[in-house]
Amino acid sequence: MVQYMNNSGFNQWNAMREKNNTKPRAGFFTWLFMFLIAWWLIGLFVPSKQEQPKTTDIAQIEKTNVKSETRVADNVSFDVQGLRISKIDLLQHKQSAKSEEKVSLLNGENNFIEIGLISPDVKTPNINTHWEHKSNLLHWNSENVHFVRDINVNEYVITITDTIKNNSGKEISITPYANIVRNGVEDKSSVVETGGVVYANKDLDYTNWNQLNKKSFAYSTVRGSIGFADQYWETILSIDANDQTMSVKKNGENYLAQTNAAPVKVAPKSETKINTYIFAGPRSSDALKNAKNFIPGIEETIDYGWFWFFAQPMLWMLNWLFALVGNYGIAIILMTLTVRVLIWPLTRKSYVSTMMMQKMQPEMQRVQKLYANDKARLQMEMMKIYQTHKTSPMSGCLPMLIQIPIFFALYKALLISVPMRSAHFLWISDLAVMDPYFLLPIVMGLTMWLQQYLQTPTKATGNDAMASTQRVMKWLPILFTVMFAWMPAGLVLYWTVSNLFGILQMYIIKKTTK
Repeated sequence: MVQYMNNSGFNQWNAMREKNNTKPRAGFFTWLFMFLIAWWLIGLFVPSKQEQPKTTDIAQIEKTNVKSETRVADNVSFDVQGLRISKIDLLQHKQSAKSEEKVSLLNGENNFIEIGLISPDVKTPNINTHWEHKSNLLHWNSENVHFVRDINVNEYVITITDTIKNNSGKEISITPYANIVRNGVEDKSSVVETGGVVYANKDLDYTNWNQLNKKSFAYSTVRGSIGFADQYWETILSIDANDQTMSVKKNGENYLAQTNAAPVKVAPKSETKINTYIFAGPRSSDALKNAKNFIPGIEETIDYGWFWFFAQPMLWMLNWLFALVGNYGIAIILMTLTVRVLIWPLTRKSYVSTMMMQKMQPEMQRVQKLYANDKARLQMEMMKIYQTHKTSPMSGCLPMLIQIPIFFALYKALLISVPMRSAHFLWISDLAVMDPYFLLPIVMGLTMWLQQYLQTPTKATGNDAMASTQRVMKWLPILFTVMFAWMPAGLVLYWTVSNLFGILQMYIIKKTTK
């Protein structure tokens, strides 16, 4: 995008304005940049307003002596240890492109999900209860009350169905609860929301790791969900019941997300069922499309960022092109060409405006010298020149303005795309991380320099604003090369192809425009 700043009409207009104003003023892009930074800081430091109900801490972090068993489904395998579920392996996802080891969630000490029941009327199963196994069901009896637990899997959703059969002669009250406990390992990302995720009162709330280290957050809702999200994976749970209280916080060295539902009354000689749903899988639209049928609000946990209206269709296009060509590197190239073709009219307008501004330079310089002491007349004469040539100072900036949201949207799309983690292209084994050999950033810097060189046919001299701008702009290819060296290789590939297309486009426009 920066190549449009070098010889754009905006630069010419800004140079004239600076020359005739003694007091420096913040330009449009300065104010835009300051607004975006302020918006980001407000979202980072100002917590969302939520009710702070009183919650009962039912978490039992201590170890259990119950023997574990492993359940295996198509997409996940996990260990069941009484009330707890842990070591959830995602069978369709590898740790890295070079590893055959599967991605494992809640693996290790003090990492588990606990789904339990408490009651003031009857003894309920606890973490050390030894269940009886019958036909893949878990059974346990207590004071004429029979507890049966059934565990099923639907893609990445684990369903826990607790059946309470009240064989006694009195009504009993059962309160379901569910906890996610994970140790203090934080999967931080500078641009993707990670940490606690809460869906309450039809509103999604993120509480990042730094916030959780400082305070706890509690919510009251009719039906919601709660859990933790990393850059590519998340563990979210929801009790299929109304009137829930939920909280997320740091508990000692661990992070805890818990939800308690309202008590359920079980009449004598009757039974009731309580369903608890767990999602443990990738933060992808395909996986969450099925999960939203069980867990409210989970489809909103994908962090598309501010420019979600660009990120969503771009991610869809990227996946569609991958299904067509079978390689994400080629898909990124095709998507880049598609985007550049779509904004071709704006780019052409920018190039034509730049050439027109160069043609107007002698006349503009003459007017600036003639009315150097009459600012009002100078402004009027400059506007006449723009009207005569049917151009404007801002016309050269249109492609840059449209590419800013596209750039950030693609950056976000690449960082949240789970398949991109292990996508390879040429020498790059993972397009979601930086190029290990820094070759692609160097090529990107060279194409950026060439495009800037071809677009600057005349060199400004002296100490005016245009000359100062050109001296600064010549360092941008080096600056961008260093900055892009640590960015995802897929993003650098997009920028490189965009530069190459821009060079070709500039050549065609120069040959076809009188």
